[in-house]
Amino acid sequence: MLSSSSPALHDPVADTSAVTIQVLDRAMRILDVLAGQRDPIALKDLAAATGLHASTTHRILADLAVGRYVERVDSGLYRLGMRLLELGSLVKGRLDVRTASLGPMRELHRQTGQTVNLSLAQGDEIVYIERAWSERSGMQVVRAIGGRAPLHLTSTGKLFLATWDARNVRSYAMRTGLAGNTRNSLTQLEQLERELALVRRHGYSRDNEELELGVRCIAAGVYDDTGTLLAGLSLSAPAERMRDDWIPLLMAATSSISEALGYEAAH
Repeated sequence: MLSSSSPALHDPVADTSAVTIQVLDRAMRILDVLAGQRDPIALKDLAAATGLHASTTHRILADLAVGRYVERVDSGLYRLGMRLLELGSLVKGRLDVRTASLGPMRELHRQTGQTVNLSLAQGDEIVYIERAWSERSGMQVVRAIGGRAPLHLTSTGKLFLATWDARNVRSYAMRTGLAGNTRNSLTQLEQLERELALVRRHGYSRDNEELELGVRCIAAGVYDDTGTLLAGLSLSAPAERMRDDWIPLLMAATSSISEALGYEAAH
């Protein structure tokens, strides 16, 4: 047992965490100062405003510049980088798309009695961010909001894959191995490419019991004012109850959401 006079044990992990948090805090202070400046600011003025040593400020700025969070202009001045704009637009779009989707999702659920899912793409997966369903949907909701699934196994995921060129689709296939969940899963690149061609032709996509046996889905895309695919809205139903005459209802719902986000069909 350590006596009261024994020296405290040194914890290198705690030290590392403290240093990491300190660096993050300093980086945030720098970004906050830059955010408050209309024009680019000099290193010495930035250091003075943050209370950091000039060498520390310069080192952190260099790391932020690599990630495009900060931009160094030719005169040696600094300003916020384009990466922050990209992230801000992404967050704004995700918040807006959920808000705009709630009403049409509930109406689509009322019309069909089936589960309606709103999903986004993150890397090689989709993530479910909203859902409209009830006990009368006829099936248990397996994937909760926040759940994820591979792009190639889901109707919404195929919408996003269909926007990629052939090289990126091949890269996806190599990264993921096109692992399958059921006997219907598309586990060969040629199968997936044929499926994506159908998605591009028809403007909607299907999941034919590829993620879960007994469950079929159809999905259509939600677009922003630039014509960029933001999300997918999908109908999920027990395989024997899925009906093609729900497709126009689904397309009408996604059109309504897209229009609310500024999308014009001319895109």
